[in-house]
Amino acid sequence: MAAVAEFELTDATRIADIAAVRARFGDRAPALVETTLLRRRAPEKLGELEVAGWLFTDEALQQATAAPVALHRARRLAGRVVHDATCSIGTEVAALARCAVSALGSDIDPVRLAMARHNLGHCARLCRADALHPVTRDAVVLVDPARRRGGQRRFRPDDYRPGLSQVLDCYDGRDIVVKCAPGIDFGYLDRLGFGGEIEVTSYRGSVREACLWSPGVAGPGVRRRASILDTGEQLTDTDPDDCPVRPAGRWIVDPDGAVVRAGLVRHFAARHGLWQLDPAIAYLSGDQLPSGMRGFEVLEQLAFDERRLRRALSARDCGALEILVRGVRVDPDALRRRLRPRGSQPLSLVITRVGAGPAGHAAAYVCRASR
Repeated sequence: MAAVAEFELTDATRIADIAAVRARFGDRAPALVETTLLRRRAPEKLGELEVAGWLFTDEALQQATAAPVALHRARRLAGRVVHDATCSIGTEVAALARCAVSALGSDIDPVRLAMARHNLGHCARLCRADALHPVTRDAVVLVDPARRRGGQRRFRPDDYRPGLSQVLDCYDGRDIVVKCAPGIDFGYLDRLGFGGEIEVTSYRGSVREACLWSPGVAGPGVRRRASILDTGEQLTDTDPDDCPVRPAGRWIVDPDGAVVRAGLVRHFAARHGLWQLDPAIAYLSGDQLPSGMRGFEVLEQLAFDERRLRRALSARDCGALEILVRGVRVDPDALRRRLRPRGSQPLSLVITRVGAGPAGHAAAYVCRASR
């Protein structure tokens, strides 16, 4: 590994470098090269876990939870004993250990388990076990079902490995935390009878996961939570949600995706003194922009009409154009091509439906982004 790490393995040098590695290490070359490349990629996702020298597979690294998300979950489990029943190469166990949480890990795959042993050290408590055959009592069970096979994502929860309904049935009555895809159908969870908390977490502006917390480890009375790791903000459905509906003020705010996905837009608005443009649309507005939040300063409002928009943008010397759309069937990329902005000023265009029934209409707001 030390010898192969000396090679650049860039697009320009890869063919020659791999040939040189193969000449020196024979049929071990593919594993050596792949591991070297994965070690170079891993710090971007897992750097806070100090993963230098870890062993990976490409699929395991793709499936691994980003370190800030795993550490956030570990902090919520402080003071509990946790069994990671799908530990794979060990990232969640490493995050739990980093937060001084007593943890053990198991996995059915002997290769992943051997990698976890290397990655976590021989003091880690690990064993080989099927997640659907419990090997612990009293511990909180953490399950991260595989949602990829052969590089393809699986979107149906019962196509996870293990399937979500199987996991919930297996650990019925136990304290359990299950990581799911962010787009999971909340109605499906209701039909399964899941009565705990659904936490939607975002990081670096992207929704990363929906995590299920059984009643014994959920927040008191909480059914939905949005956690925005970039700002440290958390909202739950127990927060106030008094939020009026009004025409646009000076600013339009597009809430973080975790807030929208968790259905906590009104709660977010109430906390920050904002209001809705339409009760069914996630765009918010206010006369002041909350500190640290990105917003769009309204320069002009008009009915959605492409010819009028083209004239309005041209009059403002629009060049780079960011287009945000909700509630209206518009392809932002196609619309941008049709509007043909040719100027020098960067602007934003917010298009949304306002009003319901016969009174409903598509509105367009020409804006300047705060950053």
